[in-house]
Amino acid sequence: MTATEIGNMGEDAVCAYLENLNYQIIDRNFRIRGGEIDIIAVKSDELCFVEVKTRSLNSLTTGIEAVDYGKKKRIIKTAHHYCEKYHFDEDDWYFRYDIAEVTIMRNKIIKIDYLENAFDETNFHDNS
Repeated sequence: MTATEIGNMGEDAVCAYLENLNYQIIDRNFRIRGGEIDIIAVKSDELCFVEVKTRSLNSLTTGIEAVDYGKKKRIIKTAHHYCEKYHFDEDDWYFRYDIAEVTIMRNKIIKIDYLENAFDETNFHDNS
């Protein structure tokens, strides 16, 4: 499998995981210049921006560790563009940034670790 195929497999699994928890997937792979959000999901008044990291068992870095300061900043910037484009007002929605870590072994998913509110906009004052 290619890295893209493995990434897509991880994202599909996280979508199914979220749907089983009554989230509605409203977008996938939303891109702007300099940023992408893997999954955008809604549950009640929460708008969830989900970064998915798929890793092999015993990988040197975890998916959560792979989402560094720069990646978080790009996700936040992209989320703001998404909200502007689709008219999601922060007065009506609670924005949440989650990370899903998918672990695979022999091209099969063996585990999904889902971290709600993995980070917030604190310390990201300049979202441009």
